[in-house]
Amino acid sequence: SQAEGRRLGLVGWVKNTSHGTVQGQLQGPTANVRKLQEWLRKTGSPQSCISRAEFRNEKKIDALEHKDFVILK
Repeated sequence: SQAEGRRLGLVGWVKNTSHGTVQGQLQGPTANVRKLQEWLRKTGSPQSCISRAEFRNEKKIDALEHKDFVILK
């Protein structure tokens, strides 16, 4: 997801949780955020097994709050 997020020009972060899920924050142009959401919903990383994707707390922002798209450990 890091390479896909960067390819789409998005910034933010993602991380795996101890519950076997992934959480994160995406920022960038709405159309590209939607593309990454669709990728996360249907494709994901080669090791992923996706049963459900839920996106919440969407809002418009005036400026990006991150400089890059990273995976947090």
